[in-house]
Amino acid sequence: MNRTVIAVVVVLGLALLAFAQSRRNQENITYNGIAVENKSPERKDKVVLSDEEWKEKLTTAQYKILRRKGTEAAFCSPFLDNHKIGVYRCAGCDLPLFATDAKFASGTGWPAFFQPVERKNLWLKMDRSFGMTRLEILCSRCDGHLGHLFTDGPKDETGLRYCINGESLNFKEKKR
Repeated sequence: MNRTVIAVVVVLGLALLAFAQSRRNQENITYNGIAVENKSPERKDKVVLSDEEWKEKLTTAQYKILRRKGTEAAFCSPFLDNHKIGVYRCAGCDLPLFATDAKFASGTGWPAFFQPVERKNLWLKMDRSFGMTRLEILCSRCDGHLGHLFTDGPKDETGLRYCINGESLNFKEKKR
């Protein structure tokens, strides 16, 4: 190939990369029909701590998941078989996230919910790690990693599966 053809290929390749990057960085896009924020929401009650403060506040497992985007082993979640009535809250900042009436047995090995207590308590970010494209679920108050959102949930409900690491949650049982 001559130099002109190579230059054109390089320029087109760079333009395509720039376009792809701009699409990735858009604040409001959709994925499988779901609005993706890709940017932490502004809140008056935002919890911002240093890495050292998070390490002091959280257990080792909670820190690994909430702050380092880890994942607990399947079928090892402390809340996988929890059948008490109450609300699951963020282990990082205590924001209410999921009620037990939205929990279902997905068979995947992690607690699953078909809807949050309030959609504004979560935000979604595109996650392209490990060669996959998924929607990462984060707490809107402390930006803690909770899990991922999938579209294989109960069709008679929302059709969504909020697949959540149990270590990222605390549970507050409802008083009878």
